Amino acid sequence: MRHVILSFLCLVAAIAYIQRAALSVPALEVARDFGVPEESRATVMGWVQSVWYLGYALLQMPSGWLADRYGSRITLAGLCVLWSLLTFLTGLSFGIVSLAVIWFLMGAAQAGAFPCAAKAIGQTYPESQRARASGILAGGMLIGGAIAPVIAGNMLVNLTPLATSLHVYRWQLLLWLFAVPGIIWSIVFLMSIKGQSLPLVRRESSETTAGSSEIWGRLLTSPSLALLCAQQFFRAAAMVFFLTWFPTFLQETRGVSLKESGLLTTYAGIGGVVGSLLGGVISDWLFLKTGNKRLSRQGIAVVGMASCAILITVSGFVADLNVSIAIVALGVFCAAFGGVSGYTVAI
Repeated sequence: MRHVILSFLCLVAAIAYIQRAALSVPALEVARDFGVPEESRATVMGWVQSVWYLGYALLQMPSGWLADRYGSRITLAGLCVLWSLLTFLTGLSFGIVSLAVIWFLMGAAQAGAFPCAAKAIGQTYPESQRARASGILAGGMLIGGAIAPVIAGNMLVNLTPLATSLHVYRWQLLLWLFAVPGIIWSIVFLMSIKGQSLPLVRRESSETTAGSSEIWGRLLTSPSLALLCAQQFFRAAAMVFFLTWFPTFLQETRGVSLKESGLLTTYAGIGGVVGSLLGGVISDWLFLKTGNKRLSRQGIAVVGMASCAILITVSGFVADLNVSIAIVALGVFCAAFGGVSGYTVAI
């Protein structure tokens, strides 16, 4: 049953990442359709993309509380319905302000995706298998992030005749279609996974049984947690660029077409998928072999993050587009390889 649950989690992670990347490929087109001057389009859409992550950040802790209060199953299914409906409503935006407001709410709804998934992994997998499970989950996320640009690019081209006949913008049709899988997933998930399916493992003896106030006191004064948050902050900042602005960056700086920018972003994203899967396997293998969390969790993260920083820096100095994309893909591989450990220690 735990593998079935993980499969559902990977699928909803992919869906979530596809939906959150829905505006990345047509960003400049959306701004144009709302009458934004050409010289301001990138800046305006940058703010729109930023408010999504503002909502996402602000609702992380409240959504975690919801998962603790009502369970990860009900909370995740409900939030998935909510953020899918908001994805649909984004396609009904009538201006930049309404677009930003709805997109902010969509980000706030998606904030619960990872807390719910992490809680479910903690309930269904023993500690020695959590890095692997986290790696598979991260792989699902990055599969969604990797395929979203190429799906969006191709769909935008193919939806042009239908959008013209319906007198709507093609990016509106894209958002409406992207909303559907989340609704379907929620229904199938609730029908397939019953409440008694969680948890499947006992809380391990090493895990705290202290009261709520004591736990929060330890967390808020923990240097380790502060460093973990800092690592996630800087890693997420880089991943946000990749998920939201990389297609536009390629269009603006490399002169590639909308469709080609989606395809090249997908190539780079494949590195992240492979890195997540491999990072989880190696992290758990090291933990089983050595019993050393500093080596198996922290060591993997340090190597991955440092390698990523070097590679992404080098890619900016490479003139050849294909070579540059290959280096970026390797950098994304390293970031995902090390990122899994950050997820795992938080479960």
